[in-house]
Amino acid sequence: MKKVALALLVLLALAGGAAAVVYLRAKQFADAPFGQKPVVVEIGKSSGPQHIAKLLSGAGAVADADGFVRTLRWFHRGAVLKAGEYELALPMSPTQIIDQLVRGEILLHRFTVPEGLRVDEIAPIIGASGLCAEADFLKLARSGEEAKKLGVTATSLEGYLFPDTYSMPKGIGCQGILTKMVSNARAALTQARGTGLDKKLTDAEVMTLASIIEKETGQAEERPRISCVFHNRMRIGMPLQTDPTVIYAHLLTFDFQWDGKIHRSDLDREHPYNTYKVRGLPPGPIASPGLAAMSAAVSPLTCKDLYFVSKNDHTHVFCPDLKCHSANVAKYQLGQKG
Repeated sequence: MKKVALALLVLLALAGGAAAVVYLRAKQFADAPFGQKPVVVEIGKSSGPQHIAKLLSGAGAVADADGFVRTLRWFHRGAVLKAGEYELALPMSPTQIIDQLVRGEILLHRFTVPEGLRVDEIAPIIGASGLCAEADFLKLARSGEEAKKLGVTATSLEGYLFPDTYSMPKGIGCQGILTKMVSNARAALTQARGTGLDKKLTDAEVMTLASIIEKETGQAEERPRISCVFHNRMRIGMPLQTDPTVIYAHLLTFDFQWDGKIHRSDLDREHPYNTYKVRGLPPGPIASPGLAAMSAAVSPLTCKDLYFVSKNDHTHVFCPDLKCHSANVAKYQLGQKG
């Protein structure tokens, strides 16, 4: 009996030693960095541990799929790995990878939309991000139904896609992008109106006027004064006569094809967006304004100006009457010396 008991003790000791070795090796695997360079992996919804392990192994993120499953079960029991697209900054240990997947630190795709772009100019930027096909984005952005769905009282989302830098995950889709951009535009409009002086313009009118101001100048200090000119013109019933709306009317007429020049036929065209022919604001925005342009639209400078003309250096000169304006046109546009 003593010999049998001793043999059992020896076997238990050996088994315990073997288990300890297995545990130590598993722990070493779990904490050992692996991989050569960063990789991107996409984990689908409802992916189980074995599928995730094979995916990571195939991408060169872990040395052994079974070892990863063992690490997950032995040292991270109950961990929930979130679906999504991940950029793994290899070399990383399996434990580090699991921690990142548990936190859901997914890869975000960054894109920037500058102020003053039209929907057809924004679409290629979105397409280049890889988050949404350009054609699909353009179709939705020009949809009256989509505008209505997002609470925009217009026939499209022109002017309501807020210019900003965005970081979004893969899978957000065209609608998700549009929802975020419109939400940002609405937040900016609320901010502008909160400190604005003009309470008469509707939200749609503010966005329309802001879009014209945005297209007229890139100089921040000029925006409130240009807004003053347009407010003064609307107050006395004078046509706005702003070239960006003429260009937009041409683009709408010729499927957004333009040679870069304003022709007499453009100025004479009977069109709702031709502010040389119609009084007041056009039917809707002509581009996406930023916060500064929105603020200028509702907080114009106090002035008597009715005219402004480009000095050909990205700035403008302003005048209260036609005589002054004609002299400036002759000086800056026709090259005549006074």
